[in-house]
Amino acid sequence: MKISVILPFIDEAEVLPATLAHLDIARAPAIDIEIIAVDGGSRDHSVAILRRHPRARVLHAVRGRAAQMNAGAAVASGDVLLFLHADTWLPPDTFTAMATAAAAPDFVYGGFRHRFSGHDWRLALISALHNFRCRQAQTFYGDQAMFVARRAFERAGGFPLVRAEDIVLSQRLRAMGTPAFLAATVVTSSRKFERMGVWRSLARVLAILVCMRLGWRLPSAFFADIR
Repeated sequence: MKISVILPFIDEAEVLPATLAHLDIARAPAIDIEIIAVDGGSRDHSVAILRRHPRARVLHAVRGRAAQMNAGAAVASGDVLLFLHADTWLPPDTFTAMATAAAAPDFVYGGFRHRFSGHDWRLALISALHNFRCRQAQTFYGDQAMFVARRAFERAGGFPLVRAEDIVLSQRLRAMGTPAFLAATVVTSSRKFERMGVWRSLARVLAILVCMRLGWRLPSAFFADIR
């Protein structure tokens, strides 16, 4: 089995060193892994950081997380595609757990439990809501390190070029099979939620879910700081 890590980024020099370090720790000697990092137009030294990594291949694509992830998937050679946000850190033994889940004959897609960095109880609450919703709706957010069988990803048509592309893709994949919800936890940097304000960030998350539930158009203001 080969696993392709697709890592979209724009101006993420602040967090990429930690992300790459956790990727290295998570590697398993018996599993073939490739890293495809897709730049959407960085102006900091993110590209230089990634080019120094011995296993990372850097591509350039049209700005937009969905477009960047699709561009990475198009050149990936893995049997399984792991879509990793630039500020999300994998736990040890990630790839062993992924390979075990993906070896099931009916495997379609999967993801991890989630928490934010730091010790703010409000952020812990948001993560708990994420994890509960994932369990109930069989839908992963992007920062839960979604991984997908290549054949299923292609059948679903890749990430749709819309807001909340992670949720929409999960809904398409859900029609193909039950997801693997792994016990391990990925950690996302809390910096963006802290900069916006934790309560305001929580309100935005809830507003997005309500809009999607009711079929309303998602306001672009909800995604002003999301790349």
